[in-house]
Amino acid sequence: MRLAELSAETGASTATLKYYMREGVLPTGNLVSRTESSYDDSHVARVRLIRALAESGGLPLSRIKSVLAALDSPPESRHELLGVAQAAIDAGPPADPDPNWTATAEAFIAERGWRIEDGSPLVATLGERMRALVAAGIATGESGDGARALHGWADAAEKIAEVDVDLLPREPAEALRYAIVATVLSDPLLITLRRLADQARSARTNAPPDDM
Repeated sequence: MRLAELSAETGASTATLKYYMREGVLPTGNLVSRTESSYDDSHVARVRLIRALAESGGLPLSRIKSVLAALDSPPESRHELLGVAQAAIDAGPPADPDPNWTATAEAFIAERGWRIEDGSPLVATLGERMRALVAAGIATGESGDGARALHGWADAAEKIAEVDVDLLPREPAEALRYAIVATVLSDPLLITLRRLADQARSARTNAPPDDM
């Protein structure tokens, strides 16, 4: 197919496709003449992936490049591929994490019995998220509600992780693609599901006795 046909197939303008090629996230086509190239189904799949990551997943092009680089060189180890997937997706550690809150996050992780890779930037990120909750007065620790909330959210995260890992395909390249794309696209979905579940829970909890 020609560039105009690739545009029609994917819904991306020819200007956008040329931009993707200039930025190195979309391979150039095969030259069929001095001024024209042809494209195939692999280009269609790549464009659709880029658009999904950008539009539905909200990833900037710099992180999309990291995702595509990881997809093009998948590791053999299923455990290692999760680290590669997270490194490609995540923006990285906080610029100036508070070491005390990082230590608090490490203690929480140890309490949960989670085995986390040494030096994972997510530990410092967790510490900063915990610090923000306390700073906002959401979790003061005075009544124990803060700890209850954190462990409750962690329980929910473990259930999500069980689904995530159990559904990974066996083939490394497909597993990595699933780990990255499913995570990026399901994160907004999980936020929406949480909002709906909160509404449903509130409706059940606060319904008049006759309605229960």
